[in-house]
Amino acid sequence: MTIAELEDGITDLHSHLVPGVDDGSRTTEDALEAVQRMIDREVSTIVTTPHLSGLLTRRRDDLETRLADVDRAFAEVSAAIRARHPELTFLRGHEVMLDCPDPDLSDQRLRLASSDVVLVEWPGLRIPLETPRVLERLQRQGVRLLIAHVERYRGYDEELALVEAWRAEGAMLQANYGALCGRYGEDAKVRMLRMLERGWVDCLASDFHGRPHLRVHMECARRVFEELHADEAWRLLTRVNPARIVGGAKPLPVPPIEGEPGLLGKVLSLFRS
Repeated sequence: MTIAELEDGITDLHSHLVPGVDDGSRTTEDALEAVQRMIDREVSTIVTTPHLSGLLTRRRDDLETRLADVDRAFAEVSAAIRARHPELTFLRGHEVMLDCPDPDLSDQRLRLASSDVVLVEWPGLRIPLETPRVLERLQRQGVRLLIAHVERYRGYDEELALVEAWRAEGAMLQANYGALCGRYGEDAKVRMLRMLERGWVDCLASDFHGRPHLRVHMECARRVFEELHADEAWRLLTRVNPARIVGGAKPLPVPPIEGEPGLLGKVLSLFRS
């Protein structure tokens, strides 16, 4: 599909819908139910991203075993999804944990839908030392990095200088819908709003773990954007930029979300009270 075709619907670049391979969907029926819920929310393309330890990329036999297991489960669930939802584009990448200082991200199978983008996360939701240098070194491998759920990490300073440094190194930033709805606590919600206020988030994603008791949180996030009069930002973050990222293009700048004068500040003050 072309980038323009992808933009017709919402593209979700972060979820865990391959049954039985991580802490996401446990069965094919779980995954099918999760996909239906996402389609109901205008998602037309899913690039699901099973967890993968960066340590495995330095142990070739272990990596091949892991990827073979995911391949088998993905093939099975993909066939079931195609049969029930032929209108959906269902693709795969991985969410690679940067749990070693020098993972090898050169393997095409680690990337989002055969693009040049790797979705990465910092271990334990904590920020290791020297992360800008890590990002710079990894991108020498010919990949573009998309940092998962950027609002959830602990260890930022008040001005989010480290996030700005990641952007300066060329990393793209993905935030979760659920953070705007309090899914990860007040601190994550405030951090996400502050990043949106600066126009630093490149795309939104569900990080949906595909189980019946979990929520997708897209409607709640959409209401926040409506309250902030940020329809264009919503379009860029959910349709345009995810399509461009997986299609090999740079994400477009997202206008800082301000809404009515002082509205975002009032929202932040409310969350801090």
